[in-house]
Amino acid sequence: MKPLHEQVGQLLIMGFDGAEPTPGLRQMLVMLKPGGVILFARNITNARQTWELLRACRETVETPLFLCVDMEGGTVDRLKNAIAPAPSAEAVASTKDRKLFRAHGRLIGEEVRALGFNTDFAPVLDLSFAASRSVLTSRTVSHDPKQAVIYAREFLKGLGEARVLGCGKHFPGLGEANLDTHEMLPFITKPWKRLWAEDLYPYRVLRREMAFVMAAHAAYPAVTRTGIPASLSPEWITDILRRRIGYRGLVISDDLEMGGVQTAAPIDEAAVDTLRAGADMFLVCHNEVHVWRTYEAVVRETEHDPKFARHVAAAARRVMAFKKRSKELKPSAARPSAQTVRKLREQMLKFASQVQKGAVVL
Repeated sequence: MKPLHEQVGQLLIMGFDGAEPTPGLRQMLVMLKPGGVILFARNITNARQTWELLRACRETVETPLFLCVDMEGGTVDRLKNAIAPAPSAEAVASTKDRKLFRAHGRLIGEEVRALGFNTDFAPVLDLSFAASRSVLTSRTVSHDPKQAVIYAREFLKGLGEARVLGCGKHFPGLGEANLDTHEMLPFITKPWKRLWAEDLYPYRVLRREMAFVMAAHAAYPAVTRTGIPASLSPEWITDILRRRIGYRGLVISDDLEMGGVQTAAPIDEAAVDTLRAGADMFLVCHNEVHVWRTYEAVVRETEHDPKFARHVAAAARRVMAFKKRSKELKPSAARPSAQTVRKLREQMLKFASQVQKGAVVL
């Protein structure tokens, strides 16, 4: 088994500033040995630069990395300037065409894979209710959980065809959240029976089809009788997601720098609490000081709490076992050529036109 500090590193997916592999970034990667990295628009200038940046990260760390991006299409599209804008989930789902649903996942997956990523934090499984419309906008596909499942299943199959891991989010559901979890902590008062029948339905049906599930920074007091967000809640992650729903993939927190979770706990405590609640990994996406702070907090807790240390060791074993059996983590063969980028752009523009017309992909 890996030493303690390396076990903790495997539970961290970190973001960073800049579009180049600086000496400071290399030092962080060598010292923290994270489980993965995540890029945002600030890290991406073009396809070749992105591939080189991810290769530098990959080659600096001995253990295979989850190389992550948020690529949903529409308002959450990190590659629109590097390749071409992708249609939103709402636009694709409105065609009612399952071939287009799968093509959405496959084309996004091919873009992601060509640039060196292996993990896409998509699709969104939140339902399209009036309360969250101004926050989630076109990221959701339907108020009907069965329709959400049909789209998500095909999208995930498309990602899989491109050898990219997917992630259902934001568990247990932000469809009734009228606040943005990036800024504030929503309190969703929906009763358990309706949550089970509606918001949780996609997780129940797709539990064997998702590599990751991302836990939301929202509180559900009708279930937990507290104001603790689901991302820090043993009742939600361990009791409901793991035991009652039976999900066996990896559970990851949403970004611990978001205002929703920091309303409930300082970031260092949140990192410990999300793992204690049953998450396998946690995201710290922006501030490198916060990356260090959360890592060191988890290391300290493992040194002082033997039970927590065993919990961390078990999570690290799950992460490493998952990596070992995932063909998606094998590196992409070659940096993307101008011809490859041009082809991807043409395919996405053609697909966007088909979506707009509601045409069928042949």
